[in-house]
Amino acid sequence: MTDETASAAAQPTPTQARPRKAALLTLFAGFAVFAYVFDQLTKLWVTSTMVEGERIPVLPPLLHWYYIRNSGAAFSIGENVTWVFTIIMAGVSIAILFQLCKLGSAWWALALGLLLGGALGNLTDRLFREPSFAMGHVVDFIQLPNFAIFNIADSAVVSAVVIICLLTLRGISLDGSRLQKPAEDPNA
Repeated sequence: MTDETASAAAQPTPTQARPRKAALLTLFAGFAVFAYVFDQLTKLWVTSTMVEGERIPVLPPLLHWYYIRNSGAAFSIGENVTWVFTIIMAGVSIAILFQLCKLGSAWWALALGLLLGGALGNLTDRLFREPSFAMGHVVDFIQLPNFAIFNIADSAVVSAVVIICLLTLRGISLDGSRLQKPAEDPNA
């Protein structure tokens, strides 16, 4: 085999690239749907079985279900600008979808899927829950000691951010390529 035929054989053909891309998009969609559906089902469970303000010990003193509705962000920041969070979550969701054409890594597919599912979970609350369209309050119910009360969508977003930070620190790009470290200059 010549060098040209060996290098041509090593290059993925378009038919090889499509199934890989399809698998990554399926992984992305699966995690997005999982995070979104799990979030919405748990919120439905909480709103149909608990009264707002009710606190149920699960693993005391570590974990409680504590049903609140949050008009702001984490730690109730920005309670008077709920509409801003609606716009931000919609923008983040659209930006994630635009990045999918670059997707080349299973870990990035996982992270972006969790991020989209979490953003859409809380966006659904903002759009369709009381008090009004695009200003709805998010259902939060997971309480840990000395920490904000949160939900499954929040957990998905935080998990996604942790994965993205680890991928970035390891130099793994969205397309799956690794960033090359510059060669050290022996004369330096």
